[in-house]
Amino acid sequence: MICVSLAEESLSACLEALESLDFAEIRLDAMPSLTLADVDHLFSRPARLIATNRPSGPFEDHERKAMLMAAIRSGATYVDIEAESEAAYRDEIVQEARTRGCKVIISFHDYEKTPEKQDLEAIVSSCFEAGADIAKVACTVHSDRDCARLLGLLDSPRQVVAIGMGEKGRVTRITAPLLGSPFTFASLSKGKETAQGQIDKETLKHMWEVLSIR
Repeated sequence: MICVSLAEESLSACLEALESLDFAEIRLDAMPSLTLADVDHLFSRPARLIATNRPSGPFEDHERKAMLMAAIRSGATYVDIEAESEAAYRDEIVQEARTRGCKVIISFHDYEKTPEKQDLEAIVSSCFEAGADIAKVACTVHSDRDCARLLGLLDSPRQVVAIGMGEKGRVTRITAPLLGSPFTFASLSKGKETAQGQIDKETLKHMWEVLSIR
């Protein structure tokens, strides 16, 4: 399953993109002028949506939290919370998600490397201990072995999204759903990538068609 990651700078552009999508991640941190009313409007739409608001964006923690809570109340299917978040920030969001039937993604990112196997397994465990329904692990890969370690995380009874960032990680974006990942991320089109190595949705669909993936 493909989740299109949207990092549009304006509400109107994001709404336009959503017209053709049934599953998308909305990067709230990409929209500096976003209001809580805008969040309500976005997540009231019928599509399956992930609410993500990275700390690298323009909002203070209390603003990020308020936006994620608003997204949950408005109908977000998933909420993404960074693994390194403080419990005081994370736990209230998790509780609100549980109350509203919104699934929790606890996400870990390493933008420099792919940790060793035992470290990756510990990271996944810590994500579930923090309240995850889905653990997302995204790491920059430098070799085939890095990709293999990430894909090995999918040998689990729990739901794990494993992503290799960078050009060498592209294979993980294609194969992870075949090995148990509930979904993979793609860009809306070429030039709209939200992470290094991300493949646009049409190219990814074509690759799956060539491989006779349904």
